[in-house]
Amino acid sequence: MERGHRVIVDILAKVYFKSDSIVFRKIGDEFILVPIRHDVAELDSIYTLNETAARIWELIDGKRTLHEIKNTMIAEFDVTPAGAENDLIEHLQQLEGIKAVSAR
Repeated sequence: MERGHRVIVDILAKVYFKSDSIVFRKIGDEFILVPIRHDVAELDSIYTLNETAARIWELIDGKRTLHEIKNTMIAEFDVTPAGAENDLIEHLQQLEGIKAVSAR
């Protein structure tokens, strides 16, 4: 159990940066991420974010740790600390998967 907890703590100490090749837009009630590429033919996806994922995106600034983002999520949403942590890690894995964010 100690080992698993240490992995989570290490993840929450990370700072994430947004990719310059992704643009965030709010259109009506929807939040979207649009990949920007040099060749328009390469524009193959637009990603829709729910309110939680959109807020996580807004909080990623290259300065805040995931722990700080988690605490903001707890303060702003009706979510338990464990729920906020799970949502944050899940959304970050998805954002990393589309190369929208990275840790440095």
